[in-house]
Amino acid sequence: MSEVRRSGRPPGTSARELELAAMRLFAEQGYEDTTVAQIAAAAGVSGRTFFRYYESKADVLWGAFDQEVASVRAALDALPADLPVMAAVRRAVLAVNHYRPTDVPELRLRMTLIASRPELAASAASHYEAWEQAVRDFVAERSGQPADSLYPLAVGRAALATCRAAYERWAARADADLAVYLDAALSALAAGFDDAVLVAEPTGRGRRHEDAG
Repeated sequence: MSEVRRSGRPPGTSARELELAAMRLFAEQGYEDTTVAQIAAAAGVSGRTFFRYYESKADVLWGAFDQEVASVRAALDALPADLPVMAAVRRAVLAVNHYRPTDVPELRLRMTLIASRPELAASAASHYEAWEQAVRDFVAERSGQPADSLYPLAVGRAALATCRAAYERWAARADADLAVYLDAALSALAAGFDDAVLVAEPTGRGRRHEDAG
């Protein structure tokens, strides 16, 4: 849900180098006092190269999340048509999230920056909306209903809220891969949050459920 790039990303790309340089400068001298020119210089590239990947320094905080949205869409499109909707959503989300406990410090810094700057917090809505829209479009295609009708809208918003809850709890505990928390939360959502499901929080020893259907 996240909303970031991590150890699972192929190393050595300019985008990742810019991302790391930006996060280091944000931590050392503050977001407001860090310029695009400084980020580019710290990464050893030109300002033109920076703008090849990002439109602004704020976009550095969201670039990987936006990539995740595209990856979720692609994963959903590739799944078998006979897989139940919620099982498909869970499988797609798990397929594109590879965060580990070692990624938590960087992600916490991102969360803090986004929450502390009004313009960044305000921009979060559009990024989350894009994630939700990916799920809504998938449900709409499966159900033959418009993406803004009740069920696609309900599934999209419920899935987004559930993934954000899983992300926040994982970031607070840092005891397992994010997939453990996403798996548990989305499985509970698929089960309608039945009382039998809501018995224990996942831990670092948690295991993924098998796909339904």
